[in-house]
Amino acid sequence: MTQQQPVDKAIALFDAANSEDPVQVTADGKAWPKELLYAHRMSEMLQRYARDADDAIRLAVRAQHIQRWKSPREDFPAGRQGYLQWRTGLYRFHAETAAALMEQAGCDQDTIERVKKAVGKKALKVNRDTQLVEDVIDLVFIEHYMLGFATKHPEYDESKWLDIVRKTWAKMSERAHAFALSGAVKLPEPLVPLIQKAISQN
Repeated sequence: MTQQQPVDKAIALFDAANSEDPVQVTADGKAWPKELLYAHRMSEMLQRYARDADDAIRLAVRAQHIQRWKSPREDFPAGRQGYLQWRTGLYRFHAETAAALMEQAGCDQDTIERVKKAVGKKALKVNRDTQLVEDVIDLVFIEHYMLGFATKHPEYDESKWLDIVRKTWAKMSERAHAFALSGAVKLPEPLVPLIQKAISQN
């Protein structure tokens, strides 16, 4: 059995797991389980941003939100502290779920450990894998989800939005900054002036 076979099997298992998402969304006229669509968008962005990425990165981006609905925000206390507990728990849940499916697929232990670290958001800005996955996350958010997030939060004023954009930008590498501004990413048109203002003042 070649190494590529376990990788393909793991991706199929990730997709099967995300296909169980009870939340359905529509994109380009097609109905998708929400997290399956997200996973495919992550892989598509990786192909554009880092075409030469290796198998561990391909697996990590595909597993980024794996079965996210199983750990809802409502299960944690309200407020900032509860939010942080939820996020930390999510990172661990995604990493462990991905690792279990990769073991089932027959992936080697080194690849599993790299994926666990990247999906678990370990050593951002230090670990190359984690940073590359974070770049893809942020690029996907900007292109596909930032405008929808803005629509859901009409109560946010400009200063709040500038803060959100700056925090997103700060997590990205210089390479991702250049990619986002190169025209390779479709920026949410209504938010472009806000993005430009946030970046210029960053």
